[in-house]
Amino acid sequence: MKNKWTTFFLGRVLIRLEGRGIERLLNKFTQAGISTWNIKRKKSGAVYFFIALPDLHKVRKAVRKSDCTISFKRGEGVPFLWKRALQNSGFLVGILFFFLVAGILSNITWGIQVEGADPETEHQIRKELATLGVKVGTPHIFSDRPNMIQKKLTEKIDNITWIGVELKGTTYQFQVVQKTEPKQQVEKSPGHLIASKKAVISHMFVERGKPMVKINQFVDKGQLLVSGAIGKEEEMMVVAEGKVWGKTWYKTTVEFPLDSSLRVFTGKEKKKHALVFGKFSLPVWGFGKADYTQSETEIEKHDLFFLGWKLPFDYAEITTREKENYQRSLSEEEAIAAAKKFAREDIKKHIPVDAKIDEEYILQEKVENGKVKLTINFQVIENIAEEKPIIQGD
Repeated sequence: MKNKWTTFFLGRVLIRLEGRGIERLLNKFTQAGISTWNIKRKKSGAVYFFIALPDLHKVRKAVRKSDCTISFKRGEGVPFLWKRALQNSGFLVGILFFFLVAGILSNITWGIQVEGADPETEHQIRKELATLGVKVGTPHIFSDRPNMIQKKLTEKIDNITWIGVELKGTTYQFQVVQKTEPKQQVEKSPGHLIASKKAVISHMFVERGKPMVKINQFVDKGQLLVSGAIGKEEEMMVVAEGKVWGKTWYKTTVEFPLDSSLRVFTGKEKKKHALVFGKFSLPVWGFGKADYTQSETEIEKHDLFFLGWKLPFDYAEITTREKENYQRSLSEEEAIAAAKKFAREDIKKHIPVDAKIDEEYILQEKVENGKVKLTINFQVIENIAEEKPIIQGD
């Protein structure tokens, strides 16, 4: 018997055969390579059986030279289904159009819900979402994945501790945990402000207490800057408050090569779009291979939904970018300028956020082994005041 699935896709025909010499004709079919199956004889003497659709012309040729009469009862399989579908093309187009529209509408954002945020924070979140392309009426398959949206919102909005992002069907749901500012201590013990390191006083702003240093005065670490003892005979003890800005010094040594090899993007890229099911990928747009000697491929996947149900495959945008090796050669002056910039960026990581670099002095400069080596002393202006409680008896 023919494989049912094979004959279903190729098509099969039910034949009615009657007359004299039916057995001889069936043997002739076998000799001609015509497969028959499900052979049944009726009481009237007629024989019914199936043949494969591609063998139909062979059967007609064999029957012409016999005393039998042949009739075709019905056809089964994909070719006949396709023929019927074409005859009812309007109905078929309507079904396809329905699934197409339902699929498109199922992958458009129709709702954004924000829970756990006050009105001001919610407004800020919705504003940031609009800049990210997440808004009602836009396809969410072209937006970032929920984990990337979560990361970007956490970085851009200061007053949230955590935000959960979940895409349910056509609705984005955001669960927000806002920062709770710690209650400031109402009372502090009386204290002084002392120097946290060696410095030259640049300027100061004293809110409470008695200044004990002057502008341009050099101070050592631990030296009293603002006293919490005030009054004619310093009989009153208060909490010294203020900021004392001083010039401090940081020394760093950096090396920068004159010649270096870099891998850079050329700007050429090729994009492909595909449907991904597990490890299997079905391309839908952007065929052909990216003919790059060196390249880097980035795959961005998006979930697909149909009527609120997540489909078992994803939409993927595959970007292949060309890379090339670039040999960079710098003059001594260019390498020194690059080394200074690198040193500045590095020193900013080690000083307070509110501090600023005032001056820089190159203590040593030399070129050896194809590298520029610099020893730089940075003069930084920073707040050097730190609190020190007044101990009874001081």
